[in-house]
Amino acid sequence: MNTDKQLLVQLFGESSEEEEAEDQSESNICFWERFEEIRGLWICRDFLSPHHQSSLLSALQNEGWFSEASHNQAMRFGELPSWAMALSDSIHDAVLSCSIHVPTDLESCNGRRNELVSPFPSDLLWRQPLFDQLIANLYHPGEGICAHVDLMRFEDGIAIVSLESPCVMHFSQVEAEGGESSSSSSSSANRKKIPVYLNPGSLILMSGEARYEWKHEINRNPGVQMWEGHELQQATRTSITLRKLRCVE
Repeated sequence: MNTDKQLLVQLFGESSEEEEAEDQSESNICFWERFEEIRGLWICRDFLSPHHQSSLLSALQNEGWFSEASHNQAMRFGELPSWAMALSDSIHDAVLSCSIHVPTDLESCNGRRNELVSPFPSDLLWRQPLFDQLIANLYHPGEGICAHVDLMRFEDGIAIVSLESPCVMHFSQVEAEGGESSSSSSSSANRKKIPVYLNPGSLILMSGEARYEWKHEINRNPGVQMWEGHELQQATRTSITLRKLRCVE
């Protein structure tokens, strides 16, 4: 068994013939959505199939990070577990499947006749390694995370994989000194909280403005997690965030 196959097995587990056939038919298919209000924010809702989600949760369980009730977060730096490296490779491939040139409105793109549509800029996508820091979080019902911008010790380009319970992540623009938005192109509408539904198996990518000029948060207090007029039923949620440490000269 070659190295790539070993990594995929560690991430996804051994599959039955039926599962392999299903996965084969779905390979290289990743439907991306980008958010016009937040440049650099993309989501792939079908990134992981239910089978792959289960296998990824098993890989986390095998690490033993959450074996004690008091442990709900784990961080790793540098060389990541092999299943996380395979996950990173899958993210790379999913981005490549969407990196295409498309026609754009001349006025909206400052005179360019086309633009490269990609969830990650090429300088991020081809860096080595793509990610070298991992944080896994276990959230119980009612638990979330306050509004924040990820620390500047990390480079541009952040990936978040959501597992188990769905949730709504809200984005709000960072205010510069004087109370104005940090983005010169923003409007009062953009300064509102923008909700993004994260379903199990989804992958969200943040780069550029989305990474530096927008805060993100998850408030899972009762009555807050609403989507399409209905309150979400909360259960345990697990997330995996991948980032790259900034080089210090």
